[in-house]
Amino acid sequence: MMKKTITAVMIVAALSGCARQNATTGEDETNTATKSAIGGAIAGALIGAATGKKNAAIYGAVGGAAIGGGIGYYFDRQEEALRQELTGSGVQVKRVGENELQLIMAKGIGFKTAGYNLSSDIHSSLNSVAKILNEYPKSSLRIVGHTDSVGSAESNLTLSEERAESVSEYLNKRGIKSGRLSTRGYGERRPIVSNKTKDGRAANRRVEITITAS
Repeated sequence: MMKKTITAVMIVAALSGCARQNATTGEDETNTATKSAIGGAIAGALIGAATGKKNAAIYGAVGGAAIGGGIGYYFDRQEEALRQELTGSGVQVKRVGENELQLIMAKGIGFKTAGYNLSSDIHSSLNSVAKILNEYPKSSLRIVGHTDSVGSAESNLTLSEERAESVSEYLNKRGIKSGRLSTRGYGERRPIVSNKTKDGRAANRRVEITITAS
């Protein structure tokens, strides 16, 4: 069993060498898929070794690498498609870790004080997001609502949840299945700027969208 486990570790080491080579050449597009393959190989090898079955560690490493690499490649393609679709829209696509994307909107998703209806100037950007996410159905969206500090903490918490739901409902109507969408509200607890000015309060009335691998 020890020999088989060592062989599995060698598979992981070979993948790690690929990752270092990619990092050296600066090919970040493929580096994410390679990292995912490494993670999958490690997990597969450990699970396989734990079963105690013949060659389980090797098969686990190979299978885990294939699954992990596939997820990484899929997510890389999705990121590229979003960047192309959202060029010039004012929406930035930020990679966070290996399998997470944040959509950063230059003007945020604006709401009036105490309101949760979407402003019409954000519809075009959300339509573009929905278009790509419908082409890549194996990812999920986490939608988080926020408010300024006007009003009570309790009412702001409810309002932030309603704002997140507004975005979720809009995307759902454009084809994204409800099972891929999750919402949460943080009320006034997570401002990005001071609430002491009108512009600051407007910036804090927002919804943030994070895309993760399912």
